[in-house]
Amino acid sequence: MTRTSPVKPALLSTLGCLLVGPVPAFADFIADGHGALNVRNFYFNNDYRNQSGPQGQSKIREWGNGFMLDLKSGYTDGDLGFGLDALGTLGVRLDGGAGNHRGSSMFPDDSDGAAVHEFSRLGVTVKAKFSNTELKAGTLQPKLPILISNDGRLLPQTFEGAMLTSKVLDSLTLVGGRINEATGRASTNDAGLAVAGGRRESHDFSFAGADYQFNKQLLLQYYHAKLENYYDQDFLGLTHTFPIIEGQTFKTDLRYFRTRAEGKNGSAEGRAAGYTLSGYGDTPGRIDNDTWAAMLTYNVGGHSLMGGYQRVSAGSNFTQLNQASTGEGAAGASTYLPTDRFVSSFLRAGEDTAFGMYSYNFVASGLPGLTASIGYYHGTNIKQSGAPDAREWERDIIVDYVIQSGWLQGLGLGLRNAMLRSGVPSDGAQDQTRLGMTYTLALF
Repeated sequence: MTRTSPVKPALLSTLGCLLVGPVPAFADFIADGHGALNVRNFYFNNDYRNQSGPQGQSKIREWGNGFMLDLKSGYTDGDLGFGLDALGTLGVRLDGGAGNHRGSSMFPDDSDGAAVHEFSRLGVTVKAKFSNTELKAGTLQPKLPILISNDGRLLPQTFEGAMLTSKVLDSLTLVGGRINEATGRASTNDAGLAVAGGRRESHDFSFAGADYQFNKQLLLQYYHAKLENYYDQDFLGLTHTFPIIEGQTFKTDLRYFRTRAEGKNGSAEGRAAGYTLSGYGDTPGRIDNDTWAAMLTYNVGGHSLMGGYQRVSAGSNFTQLNQASTGEGAAGASTYLPTDRFVSSFLRAGEDTAFGMYSYNFVASGLPGLTASIGYYHGTNIKQSGAPDAREWERDIIVDYVIQSGWLQGLGLGLRNAMLRSGVPSDGAQDQTRLGMTYTLALF
């Protein structure tokens, strides 16, 4: 919902006083700016089903409020325009004391092992634009096949670095950049970069890629990324939507990743020093993986039926950028895999995963704003050192509703429920529930 806030004149006046230069040069900087306050109330419950979970507890149970103040300026006048964005976040604990908390869930650790009562961050991004090319430097939240900011808890994961985006043609977009630090979703401090299980920090993640919109139905993608002393990764993607008849479409989504050891991860000495990947590997700790996935989705009316298959090669687990462990809630990362779910990601060495999901948009039944889906993921052939191949499955239920009218218009309510049963000892049996309430107040 959009509401005009009385603070707009004060914010704009303050911003104008901070600018140096002729007033006309900053007309678009101010007029094209916008700001919003995003509020999130979030409850998280993970039940390890009588098993000993992280730090010994059998349950994680936390509840909190998240506030995200997102301010974005326009650009100064002229062929080369400059702008400034700011992201201020605050997490407030409502429940989740010692015995129900771990640092990577929603809040940083306090001295007694419980969650802190609150934590906050401020991120600033400087930006410049020339024609169809934009450069951003500072706090970033990328959504790319080779790097995705995780937003699965109270506050989002952020990165520090620079990213250039250029729309060379109407059909071709080029992207490149470099990331040197990350702030975990439950942390206040910047941390170096690593992979799951990595004990040594890297401060150099570079990437480049291209999105080619061949036509309205077909998108082709290629990206290359390198995390210094850990891995080189290539990605190829194809997305095609075929309109069958009016109101019916068939979508194909193909993804392929090739990931190889880089720098110190490629040597026994480097892996022993901490540049290593967790999980099974033909050479323990060495990154050597090919992963492909295919998804087919049929849409008709409010119904959507998706089925797919994913194959992870046996050389090592699939990996993408994570944070080095700082002990301050730095854990938690996303991957661009269709199997990156609520509890498991189905990315272990050798794992073959068949999956499907049914979704329904109730607008087709006269209930706009209500959507629901149920998905099932079944992984087999998981490689384990000194043990038979394992398997796992996860069932997910998702229900979302956005109020469409009245004084609560725009208020979002969401339920996520997942059940995991795994033959991998570190996962075992888990039941997870997430409840969320979101609201966005437009400030100007």
